[in-house]
Amino acid sequence: MLRRHSRFTDRLKSQRLKWCLVFSSVLVLTNLDCSLRVTQAESPVKTHTRQANVRSVLWKRQMTDLTYPSTRRDNITDDYHGTTIEDPYRWLEDTESEETAVWVQAQNDITFEYLSAIPTRQPIVDRLTKLWNYERFGRPFKRGDYYFYSHNDGLQNQSVLYVTKSLGQKARVLLDPNQWAEDGTEALSSYSPSPNGQLLAYSVSSAGSDWREWHVLNVNTGEVLEDHLQWSKFSSASWADDNSGFYYSRYDAPKEGEEFSGTNYYQKLYFHRIGTPQTDDELIYERRDQKEWGFGGFVTEDGNFLIISVWKGSDRKNQIFFKDLRNPTATVQELITGFDADYDFIGNDGSQFWVLTDLNAPQKRVIQIDLSQPQRESWSTLIEESEHRIEGISNTGGRFIVQYLQDAQNRVYIFSEDGQPQSEVELPGVGSTNGFGGRRDASETFFSFTNYVTPTRIYRYDIETGKSELYKQPEVGFDPQLYETQQVFVTSKDGTKIPMFVTSKRGLKRNGKNPTILYGYGGFDISLTPGFSVSNLVWLEMGGVYAVANLRGGGEYGLRWHEAGMRDNKQNVFDDFISCAEWLIEEKITQSANLAIRGGSNGGLLVGASMTQRPELFGAAIPAVGVMDMLRYHKFTIGWAWVGEYGSSDDEHQFHTLLKYSPLHNLRQGTSYPATMVTTADHDDRVVPGHSFKFAAELQHTHRGNPPVLIRIEESAGHGAGTPTSKRIAAAADVYAFLTKVLKNKHWTIGD
Repeated sequence: MLRRHSRFTDRLKSQRLKWCLVFSSVLVLTNLDCSLRVTQAESPVKTHTRQANVRSVLWKRQMTDLTYPSTRRDNITDDYHGTTIEDPYRWLEDTESEETAVWVQAQNDITFEYLSAIPTRQPIVDRLTKLWNYERFGRPFKRGDYYFYSHNDGLQNQSVLYVTKSLGQKARVLLDPNQWAEDGTEALSSYSPSPNGQLLAYSVSSAGSDWREWHVLNVNTGEVLEDHLQWSKFSSASWADDNSGFYYSRYDAPKEGEEFSGTNYYQKLYFHRIGTPQTDDELIYERRDQKEWGFGGFVTEDGNFLIISVWKGSDRKNQIFFKDLRNPTATVQELITGFDADYDFIGNDGSQFWVLTDLNAPQKRVIQIDLSQPQRESWSTLIEESEHRIEGISNTGGRFIVQYLQDAQNRVYIFSEDGQPQSEVELPGVGSTNGFGGRRDASETFFSFTNYVTPTRIYRYDIETGKSELYKQPEVGFDPQLYETQQVFVTSKDGTKIPMFVTSKRGLKRNGKNPTILYGYGGFDISLTPGFSVSNLVWLEMGGVYAVANLRGGGEYGLRWHEAGMRDNKQNVFDDFISCAEWLIEEKITQSANLAIRGGSNGGLLVGASMTQRPELFGAAIPAVGVMDMLRYHKFTIGWAWVGEYGSSDDEHQFHTLLKYSPLHNLRQGTSYPATMVTTADHDDRVVPGHSFKFAAELQHTHRGNPPVLIRIEESAGHGAGTPTSKRIAAAADVYAFLTKVLKNKHWTIGD
């Protein structure tokens, strides 16, 4: 398991006793929480030294009923194409420094003292715990003689992986991540059974990091083999057809101290043979002339080809290479080059390759490529582009199962392998689907269905008959008939219609008083579709309204919708979000004093930009793990990969675009900002915590008003994945308790 905790984390642990505080904190992006624990006593000498550091680094400033630690401002400037930009908190980018650790502890002291005094918090914890305690199943799938699926009995920190030869029989535990770490911070990130189902490659994430460590397990005996692979990131595992090993991607080991902040370049594709050390892994492909290229390896179902998807950054444009595995001397061949479109390999019939692409088709189409005539002019279209975007496709049971996205809701259709439409899959309602995977010879497949008031159900779909039957339905202690979701279309600043889902109790009174959370993302071609959340349910029970805006920059309406919210068009995303907020107020659903905005990662950027552009419009802001410094984001970990989405300050034109909305650089002295709780995590090696540190410091420096502006920093947590259930519950409680304190609404209903 990955146990390379940073020196930053070690220092935080050693300070627990001195600060006499055990506390929990929040990552709003995925409703996460990580409890910080007292792990060891601190020596008197160390304590004295740190107390001296506190006196030298921090001084206290009284703001209403809160005393914030003010942060040292250095005289650091950068010249961007003739424009001088101050960066007084550059030192907070060094998360390994003693001074940063002291600052973090001082901020957390204030934050958790404030939250612990809110009387609604414990009742919210109790209600969340009660509702969260329901049985949850993952979608089953079959390899060899075995079905694999995940299961959580309700309050387990991590879901358990089970295996069985028949879904009607009692399954046995294959992997229980709850046994790996007492606090639940080691998670099963992904797993891949061998074609015969006898072996399982699985990856483990520690403390929320993007780094993964691969292990191998014997499915029959449950024995974990000696195979152990390190420094893998952004990679799956794909097995050779003979079950001898698997393909995976990794980086070179980072320098000491740069595990969670150093840039990630020069990814390589390897083959690992079972029973051999990682040092003997076969290098399949690398490009020393292209440091930004990454490689995803996938073995075709017939075992004849290795498909290599070549990616560069976060832009949805890639290349496709392949290697003929039937020929021991074969080399990697370039099939699709140029990074001109998105190409997703679906499957093949011999030398006929099926690919989903948005080339000359913004809503995507399916093409066929014959390896005997691979030139572009010989490509043929199997499934034409339609009015609605293809969100997902699988080649299962000798058919194409295509999931379309229509106004941010799914419709599913069946096509023959020659592209002829056959039928529509009947869904249980309006919502989101996922799944439909399986092999070409499969007779069944499984899919999930959910929406804002329907906990995720699992269905079995008979491919021959076209009939669906309910396989697993969770039982959550609430009446879904008490709630309703409406989809509205809001006119944005430039006249574009923006879909928004608004969920509330039935019969909502439009009196302008309802506490409301407006959530958004708006980037990276990611679509926000309806989904159930226990924490959102509790918010609805409390009398709140939950609104989700489908902003430009996402993937809800295909390529053009995405491009309308990226780079020079990024301001459209903020305009869309602000227009949705104004609509909620104009329609008397809420008022500014009762309106909270929320988002994480790119959504954290959204919240940060919106609150700096229109601070008077919102009563509260919850930016989580946000990209807040748009001038320097590309200098850390995988940040360089987002240049295709945002642009780069290295380019003069793009610099001026970024400067106009960068949250850190648009905080203005003397402004009254909405009540804000910034959240980040010490092991976030995707959006490094320095973003949130600097933003919070500048916010506290510039803010002049009564609402609190706080930051909370998680220990042993990352960007969101793999967070334990206990921490999610505490996280949601902290967010809602904060909102009950700062929003104008004073009448909250908590519990049954």
